[in-house]
Amino acid sequence: MAKTTTKSATKSADKSAATGDEKPAAEKTAAKGKKVAAPKGEGAKPNALQQPLKPSPELAAVVGDAALPRGEVVSKVWEYIKKHELQNPENKREILADDKLKKVFGKDKCTMFEMNKHLAAHLKSA
Repeated sequence: MAKTTTKSATKSADKSAATGDEKPAAEKTAAKGKKVAAPKGEGAKPNALQQPLKPSPELAAVVGDAALPRGEVVSKVWEYIKKHELQNPENKREILADDKLKKVFGKDKCTMFEMNKHLAAHLKSA
């Protein structure tokens, strides 16, 4: 099957070849007025998800005492849930809390979607 090109694509290719205006792709994008991400420096301020947060004593029993970003706290809670097999076998979205997690969740079971709400109540700025 033969490759087909549009008229406008052919014209723009002919125009750039005639003028000798061959720019790298990055320059073309920047020249069109599109935003280019600035490189992150050493002193870049971490965003809200990367801010270290101090866990409450109840949550610290599960994830440890150290201040951690929210994403790492959630990961450690999931590690704990899987290690202790606390997911409901019939409904994997449901977490069956043990004694430590009952103190964090405030109830015997919660869904994985409710979990972040309960964790937020136990995290404070470090």
